[in-house]
Amino acid sequence: MTKALVEAIADMREEDALALAKQQLAGGTPPLEILDACREAMAVVGRRFESGDCFVPELIMAGEMLKQISDLVKPRLTETTAAKKAGRVIIGTVEGDIHDIGKDIVTFMLDISGYDVRDLGVDVPVATFVEAVKDFQPQVVGLSGFLTLAYDPMKNTIAALRAAGFTGQVMIGGGQIDDQIREYTGATAYGKDAMAAVALAKSWIGA
Repeated sequence: MTKALVEAIADMREEDALALAKQQLAGGTPPLEILDACREAMAVVGRRFESGDCFVPELIMAGEMLKQISDLVKPRLTETTAAKKAGRVIIGTVEGDIHDIGKDIVTFMLDISGYDVRDLGVDVPVATFVEAVKDFQPQVVGLSGFLTLAYDPMKNTIAALRAAGFTGQVMIGGGQIDDQIREYTGATAYGKDAMAAVALAKSWIGA
């Protein structure tokens, strides 16, 4: 049954995906199984995007579908699972960049994977990250940036976080980020996609 949901999301059939999610919830499918189907579908979409078989508009549509399904599922999830979160993550798109598609998908995936995520939004100044870290005390900070002009703000943000005493992990992601950019910015690691970001969080915090 969830295989049909994976295919509907991956093939951008929004009405079918929402109808299937509602049907499965009503039929007693565990909420986590539906969210796992969302994860699986996003992995498919990510592979298609990397190979040039789908483009940014499809990513936006997939993100919208995930949000709608998440809104359906989350109330059921809190009814059936303990509220304890595995750990805390702050995420935001750095100053000078307003891209949020990748950040929103990573936030969603971390959220449904059991992490308490505070999303600071886009074009986030260095000082806002520093204040949020002092307040929220996360184990992980995620810096997103699609444009090459995001690299210096990432570097500056990480330097400011370290100067303020943050000793946790920093992951970066978005656009053409690779290990060379990770080294330049001083980040602990980079995530090439949302699945990689979740895997990094699990390796650092646990599930």
